[in-house]
Amino acid sequence: MSSLAAARADNFYYPPEWEPKKGGLNKFHGQHALRERARKIDQGILIIRFEMPFNIWCGGCESMIAKGVRFNAEKKQVGNYYSTKIWSFTMKSACCRHEIVIQTDPKNCEYLIISGARKKIEEYDPEDAETMVLPVENDRSKMADPFKRLEHEEGDLKKKKEAEPRLVRLQRISDSRHFDDYALNKSLRAKLRDQKKRVADEEADSRKAGLGIRLLPPSQEDSLAASRVKFATKSERNRKDNRARIHATSIFSKSSTTCVNDTTRLELEAKRRRINVSAASKLLLGGIKPSSFSSASSKHRRV
Repeated sequence: MSSLAAARADNFYYPPEWEPKKGGLNKFHGQHALRERARKIDQGILIIRFEMPFNIWCGGCESMIAKGVRFNAEKKQVGNYYSTKIWSFTMKSACCRHEIVIQTDPKNCEYLIISGARKKIEEYDPEDAETMVLPVENDRSKMADPFKRLEHEEGDLKKKKEAEPRLVRLQRISDSRHFDDYALNKSLRAKLRDQKKRVADEEADSRKAGLGIRLLPPSQEDSLAASRVKFATKSERNRKDNRARIHATSIFSKSSTTCVNDTTRLELEAKRRRINVSAASKLLLGGIKPSSFSSASSKHRRV
């Protein structure tokens, strides 16, 4: 960028037709010092960056707008609380372009949602959050009574005595842990080095196994889960395959004639086995000769 362009960008460039009697550069150019932010300044409106003070629900699409989200809001004065001005901020949500109006409340030191949204109510138990319970306005008014104040002070002293041993113990633990900063830093760095070494070893083992992910170290829970897994044996698989084949076969696939032929064939094979067994027993007892046994067996085969 040249020096002339830089001067123009910084609004320090005075054109040749400018004269001191014409006033400043903004007056000479007929513009406001805040430029686009002051385009509605004649209506008392200034464009600012407004940061959401708490979580709210959008009135248009019921989506949550988190605390800290920033908007371009129109700021204008809508009243006074004594000598303090009450400001109104009008903005549009980014989710559905719904208009949201928020005002300041100087009396209670907070913000009020006028329209377009509702505040997200987040309740919690102070005891669970381990926070102190601040006194409300009614409790503050009661403190004006001397008897109430005395009773309140006695209660505070009692709570102090009950919590003092725990506070002292926590303070001692904190002092013991942070007594030697060098030793704490040394132990922390040693732990970090061990962790980096363990991660490197696990990645090396994973690469050796041909895996693209790092395996975690084995644990007892993984061992128990692996022991509960039962894989099917070959006999179980065959039994399941045969059962599936039987279920898939229709009971009307074969004719009655085929069933009768199969039954006859099975009966003949059983009879043949009985004849062979009887002939072998006679041979062992010496009742017939081997030649006759062979001729008998061949005769049965022909049958």
